[in-house]
Amino acid sequence: MYHVIVRLLLSACGLGLADYLLEGIHFDHFSTLFWAALLLGVANSIVKPILIFFTLPITLLTLGFFLLVINAAMLGLVAALLSSFHVSGFWSALAAWFIVALTQAVGSVLLKSKKSDS
Repeated sequence: MYHVIVRLLLSACGLGLADYLLEGIHFDHFSTLFWAALLLGVANSIVKPILIFFTLPITLLTLGFFLLVINAAMLGLVAALLSSFHVSGFWSALAAWFIVALTQAVGSVLLKSKKSDS
């Protein structure tokens, strides 16, 4: 349960950083960060595997680059479900996905190094 909460907080931090760095990402309320992170986790767990399965031929033809479209679409889906989360377009969604992924990767590395120090 601890890892789920940490990943949720890392996603929320990444979304907040994307809001700060990108003009195309905007949250109306601070609490929306956590709802968006939660919905993003649910979308990545349930919807994303289904999309990957159905788009497998185009993913293979593009040598995997179509997965970037699917990742951006997950952020677009979350923005469509939350009225206080706004994504202005594909490139903003893709950049925000990259920031969230980078935040989670750095957070995971820092947590693993801290755990091994104990």
